[in-house]
Amino acid sequence: MHYNLLLILSLLFAVFLLVMLAQKIKIAYPIFLVLAGLAISFIPGIPVIKLEPDLVFLIFLPPLLYEAAWYTSWKDFWKWKRPISLLAFGLVFFTSTLVAYFSSNIIPGFTLALGFLLGGIISPPDAVAATTVLKGLDVPKRVLTILEGESLVNDASSLIVFRFALAAILTGTFSFHAAAGQFFLVASMGVVIGLAGAHVMYAIHRFLPTTPAIDAALTVMTPYILFLTAEQFHFSGVMAVVSGGLFISYRSHEVFTTGTTRINMLGVWTTMIFIMNAVVFILIGLELPEIINGLGEYSIAQGIKYGLLVSGIIILLRFLWVFPATHIPRWLNAEIRKESNPGWKGPLVVSWAGMRGVVSLATALSIPMLMNDGTAFPHRNLIIFITFITIFVTLVVQGLTLPLIIKLIKLKEIDKIIPEDEQQTGINLRLSNVALRRLCDKYALEIQENELVAILKTNLEHEVATSQQRLASLECDTTQIEEKEDYRKILLDIYSAQRIELFQLRKEKFFSDEEIRKAEIQLDLNEMKVSGAAH
Repeated sequence: MHYNLLLILSLLFAVFLLVMLAQKIKIAYPIFLVLAGLAISFIPGIPVIKLEPDLVFLIFLPPLLYEAAWYTSWKDFWKWKRPISLLAFGLVFFTSTLVAYFSSNIIPGFTLALGFLLGGIISPPDAVAATTVLKGLDVPKRVLTILEGESLVNDASSLIVFRFALAAILTGTFSFHAAAGQFFLVASMGVVIGLAGAHVMYAIHRFLPTTPAIDAALTVMTPYILFLTAEQFHFSGVMAVVSGGLFISYRSHEVFTTGTTRINMLGVWTTMIFIMNAVVFILIGLELPEIINGLGEYSIAQGIKYGLLVSGIIILLRFLWVFPATHIPRWLNAEIRKESNPGWKGPLVVSWAGMRGVVSLATALSIPMLMNDGTAFPHRNLIIFITFITIFVTLVVQGLTLPLIIKLIKLKEIDKIIPEDEQQTGINLRLSNVALRRLCDKYALEIQENELVAILKTNLEHEVATSQQRLASLECDTTQIEEKEDYRKILLDIYSAQRIELFQLRKEKFFSDEEIRKAEIQLDLNEMKVSGAAH
């Protein structure tokens, strides 16, 4: 127990140092951690670390997906649902099918069913890798939304392909019609369970006397509850987590009504997701010696050759799918032609951003060791090795070159996106107007009798923050203490009204969810200042 604890702490410490080094040399940390893990694994005396697939699916996958869904704008997701669906479902099936035929032809003894199994494993790009690599780069909003939306949903479709292929190999039978019907059932029921579970958690947060600590703990539990419930009934746990996360995120203004709760949750989730992402990517690198030892009848050179060929075909297939899927709908539909033409630059970035990650490796490792009759599962070790090579090639090669490509092609925003400063000014203007209306409608008498409230009204016409700074410098005699308490209550009431206005802004198309979220955080901080002044 002490040895394992020391090993975990040492691993975490090493991960943090490597992440800091990655930031120093300006390399996306998932890429750097995979390379570092690979290098560390060959140091003599390093303990062998085995990545348990059940642990990855159960411990890591639900919160990573939930956090991604939480920060996904439902408005943007729905706006670009066509390209997201074409990638998350169409491209996954397209890739799985062609990888199946390709691999069964180039690998001796590799059946079509094994090809579909491999295709289901390596078809979904990784959510964390693409988001981390693109962070800080000047990428159009449409491209980011499509890549994030794709990575949210494609895990569900790829895992369903994997399960059907695995069942076909183990039982020796396969029915396309039955599989297609089962796919829609598994995916749709996953969504139903996710929404039902999200409503239950919504009611708990909103109507029970929770505290900020309890709210934060419940949000950590939610993705696990949704995932396990769906999987218990053999439906898609991924779709349950994603749909539940999108729902609760959209209703978060009703659930988490105090700034303390939201700031507390932000700290908990930021730390937890960072640690999970960092640990998972270095574990991919550390896993390689174990994978090589399991190759068995195949040489490392053979495994690398097949891995590079399969990596090349999935990169090529993404290009072959993305460009037609982008432009053919525009040729066929006049309504779609009203959208800004993405040209070739946006599709190029989307095509090159198909980096694979931990879900693919965990799926490969979940292949059973034995068939139903007790014989060894055919080509299991080779499939795992090919998966690792695919992750390595796409993550390192594409991940390192993607920022360079974006700079070389001078990718620009093509949609009519309102500048951030203009949106922030518009939001602040609306919130200030709400505060002034509330002050004049409800507190006309206090404006006349309470000097602080009168000052507040004057300052609101210019900037709300000025009155908060003045509050800290007031001399607190007995009369002013009473006025200060009234002033604090009025401010909190105004902030409550501003939160309602922010919810109204969510329903409008003028302001982006990202800018509204920034305004909400600022409102949380303002509220915490005023609440803290009372203590």
